[in-house]
Amino acid sequence: MLYKFPLTSGNVTRFFIVFNLVLLLALGFMVQNSVNAWLTDKRYAMADMARDIQKRIDAYRFVTWQIYENLSTSAAGTPPASNLQETRLRPDVYYLEKTRRKTEALIFGSHDSSTLDMSMRMSSYLDTLWGAETPTWSMYFLNGQDNSLIMISTLPLKDMTTRYKENAISSLVEARRAEMLQQANALDERESFSPLRHLAFQNDHYFTLRTTFNQPGHLATVVAFDLPINDLIPLNMPVENFQLRQDATLNNNASSNQDDVETTQVALVNHDIEIAAALPSTSLQLVYRVPLLRLLLDSAHNLMWPLLINLVLFLLSLSGMLLLRQQSLRPSENQSAELDSLRVLNQEIVASLPVGLLVYDFASNRTLLSNKIAEHLLPHLNLQKIINMSDQHQGVLQATINNEVYEIRHARSVLSPHTQLFMMRDQDRELLVNKKLQKAQQVLDRNHQMRQQLLHHLGHALNQPLEKIVSQLVHLSQRENDESVLDILYESQSLARLVDDIVLLNRLEAHDWSPDASVFNLQELLDEIALESLPLLRRKGLSLVVNNHQPNDEVRFGDRRALRKVLTTLMHYALITTRWGKITLEVKTAEQHPDRLYIELVDTGAGLTIDELANVDFPFLGDTSQDRYGQASGMAFFLCKQLCKQMGGSLEIVAKADIGTRYNIQLPLTLEEKHEDDQEKILEGITALVEIAVEDVHKIVCRHLENWGARCLTPDERISGQDHDVQITDDPSKLSGWALLLAEDEPGHHALNDQQYRVNFNLSNALLDALLALIEKQLSHDVMEDDTEDDAGTALLSGGYFQLFTETVPDDVKRLYTESAISDYASLAQTAHRLKGVFAMLNLTPGKQLCEALEHHIKVCDDSNIKNTTSNIDAYVNQLLQQGNQ
Repeated sequence: MLYKFPLTSGNVTRFFIVFNLVLLLALGFMVQNSVNAWLTDKRYAMADMARDIQKRIDAYRFVTWQIYENLSTSAAGTPPASNLQETRLRPDVYYLEKTRRKTEALIFGSHDSSTLDMSMRMSSYLDTLWGAETPTWSMYFLNGQDNSLIMISTLPLKDMTTRYKENAISSLVEARRAEMLQQANALDERESFSPLRHLAFQNDHYFTLRTTFNQPGHLATVVAFDLPINDLIPLNMPVENFQLRQDATLNNNASSNQDDVETTQVALVNHDIEIAAALPSTSLQLVYRVPLLRLLLDSAHNLMWPLLINLVLFLLSLSGMLLLRQQSLRPSENQSAELDSLRVLNQEIVASLPVGLLVYDFASNRTLLSNKIAEHLLPHLNLQKIINMSDQHQGVLQATINNEVYEIRHARSVLSPHTQLFMMRDQDRELLVNKKLQKAQQVLDRNHQMRQQLLHHLGHALNQPLEKIVSQLVHLSQRENDESVLDILYESQSLARLVDDIVLLNRLEAHDWSPDASVFNLQELLDEIALESLPLLRRKGLSLVVNNHQPNDEVRFGDRRALRKVLTTLMHYALITTRWGKITLEVKTAEQHPDRLYIELVDTGAGLTIDELANVDFPFLGDTSQDRYGQASGMAFFLCKQLCKQMGGSLEIVAKADIGTRYNIQLPLTLEEKHEDDQEKILEGITALVEIAVEDVHKIVCRHLENWGARCLTPDERISGQDHDVQITDDPSKLSGWALLLAEDEPGHHALNDQQYRVNFNLSNALLDALLALIEKQLSHDVMEDDTEDDAGTALLSGGYFQLFTETVPDDVKRLYTESAISDYASLAQTAHRLKGVFAMLNLTPGKQLCEALEHHIKVCDDSNIKNTTSNIDAYVNQLLQQGNQ
């Protein structure tokens, strides 16, 4: 049993006190964690700074030895250079003149030329060392030979000496001389450090490293460096809080791999926090002092939001405790009323149960809960006997009361072992209800059957008159070009499709439809669908591309009628949802599964809505799209999906708003084996020049031509002078000779003139018929042309002009090739005109016509047709030359 917290005044007070204590503990932990984090951060920073300062000290120890051992010693042993110059600024102060001005040097006191040369060497060395440095660096060299002092610094010493005279530089130099003389006189101190100092000129902080070198017979030489530390100190740590002092707890045996934080110490001195980091190879300590008040203010700033939240929670808890203590926490009358309402609701639930319910307490022999059914049966029941019998039959038994059979279920209470639960169900009433349900189901099935028969007969009754109306409207639309007739025809076709869909869907629901498999040609089916969709495509100005990757003569085994129904229905839906753009129908198979056909219908419409996609699983569930020519059917997707499922395939629809819709169909259509024979293909030996700008159309046409045995050439692949039989293009400006003009809105093919046809590239049969008709005309024309050429050749030979012809015409033909290659249209026009004159003089009409065509192509700068016509002229001239040589 769950423990209930007694809501008394004392418990509420204790709860709020504990809550406030938890808040205070959490606040203390946060403050302690923040202070520890701050101290740890500063200790790491101090350890890093101490390491960097130690590296700088070690580096300048090496520099000190370099200056003393190499520069000063080598300068003393070599004769001084004669080009060294110095400027006397004032008594005993000399400025060293030099070309490089990174550092400047001053010499204080009397000195000789060797000291001047040594100063130049040290200054040059320090120019190299400090060339990339930005802080202020200074070096002081107290020469034990002549007791002169050399100062080399990155400060503008000459300007400062002239401007401030004896105030700044002189005081600084005198202080350094005094420190260095004291260092030289100290016998037991070879190296010493100064505390941190502040350079007012550059606002820099630095300390001085002094090193003493004893020389027998001379005063000690002292080298001192002012080492800046501003570039080593983090920006969030004020420089004024740092100190450099002697380490009282020097430990030279510290491990070099010890943690950086362990080398620092934190101590509370007066009202400050001191963080000290030792410099291992020196007797110094780097100390960072922070006032305790500053530390507390930083911690409070970092914990501002947690402190505010804790304060708000603390105030809320106090106010809540005061408000709750002012109110009475005893149960009110509202709780009693709620218990009464729950009891009444419990009685209503028990009374409305369709079975008898009885809860009986055998300890007190009284009924705890019951309804009218149980009260009616209770005088006729022996409850103790029912308990004993139900234990032997898994708590269920049957009893007959007043010739009525009841099922009695018994269960024991888990909470009270003496309380028993009985449920009594009238079996006769349930039997009667089941019979009524069976009868209602029979009536429902009969209604479904009647509805199916009604729809079947109604569809067949409407099909015949609708077909007559559609056929008459088709004839009428062919005779009259009236828009209203087309609208009526479109509406009547939509009504016929709707009736046919209703009949077919009714047969599918009645399981009266099965696939009618037969052998059919897939390309012919696609031609029929493209031809049927053509009128609406032309009315809406849409483009259609039928891309069949399979061979034209491929034969499949399946239900042709069902496949045609699926494709035409989806095509009609795509036409309605597409306002502009194109529709692509692509057919292909996978290499691993040649018997499974993949059909993809893609449109560039506005896409499908969620309501339209819901129609895939149930017809007319959502609204469908419509255009000015009609509205899409709400059962189209459901019907297509059911047909694909019946044929063993699937339908998947993917739509994207404002992009389009993709219909993916997968159907198992068995590929029939081809009978291999030795017959050549229908266009075997035909060469076609294909000049199509649209890549998809180019691939489709080339695939058709190759399947028919023709050879395809493109302008890029064509060799100069190579001949072709037929030209196929989609650009009317490129038409020349025997050619086909491709279009997408042509219902078949028709002749533009004697040598050119216009044909729809989506209709393979129309394309083949146009090619065959063109080839037939070309053959008959060639026979007539051969007779004409024979007559012209006879006139050429008989006239005695053959020698003139052979000397001039072949050269002009070669000139045509050369000038067309460099696109010299002016010279090309002159050559073509000259050839035309020769052909006209010799009465060679075909050659004259070819030259006239060439002149026309030169005027419009059509390079492709220029090459084709030049090749034709070359072939014609070669033919005449062969006749003349025979």
